[in-house]
Amino acid sequence: MKNVTLKVEGMSCGHCVNSVEGAVKKLGASGKVDLNAKSVTVEFDESKVSLEAIKEAIEDQGYDVVK
Repeated sequence: MKNVTLKVEGMSCGHCVNSVEGAVKKLGASGKVDLNAKSVTVEFDESKVSLEAIKEAIEDQGYDVVK
């Protein structure tokens, strides 16, 4: 399993947390949002899902992955 912390712009509330964590979960990964740090820490199996797919899923929810 790989852990990556991504900087995500545009999150400000509980709905944002649920949207981002839900999008990551649908891919078979787990994510934990930190609103104060404007980041999400994702744990995923690289053989099942790519980091690029995770970033795309978050961006599809309307947020910007900046790192």
